Amino acid sequence: MSPDLPDTPDLSEQPEPSQTARPRSAVKSSSKPARGRAREFALQGLYQHLVGRQQVQAIDEFTRDLSGFNKADAAHYDALLHGCVDQEQELDALITPLLDRKLTEISPIEHAVMWMGAYEFKYCLDVPWRVVLNEYIELAKSFGGTDGHKYVNGVLNGLAPTLRGPEIEQDRSRREA
Repeated sequence: MSPDLPDTPDLSEQPEPSQTARPRSAVKSSSKPARGRAREFALQGLYQHLVGRQQVQAIDEFTRDLSGFNKADAAHYDALLHGCVDQEQELDALITPLLDRKLTEISPIEHAVMWMGAYEFKYCLDVPWRVVLNEYIELAKSFGGTDGHKYVNGVLNGLAPTLRGPEIEQDRSRREA
């Protein structure tokens, strides 16, 4: 081999494409439920609020013009975006005791996801607690840091008995029967 050329890998030792791990496939946006889309748009808006300190009305107007918003559940989006901003101190007070670090050290994505999960636990009683937990773990997996979903899971799972205690007890009773 020439000293000027880097070593090239021996392609005969490379695994067949069928042997390699495939990345998790994301749900096609065309098949996402309207509430799932609303959660994604609300997450984007809350991120803008947390990072850019933008006013909620400006965020709302911007978000409604984005491609695909017409397929989102606008009422759920409104509840999440405006509700989380209006209740941010209360939501932070619910979340903070479950954290192992200062709230300011939490990623804005995970912070927003935890706000939304806490908000749905408290105010969206038509959504089962397990659905809330799963939806926000999945959002954190899609948009948060590498292990952010584990952190979100721990916090929201710790918060669920406080905000949805009777529902969780009923769920446990059904499982034991």
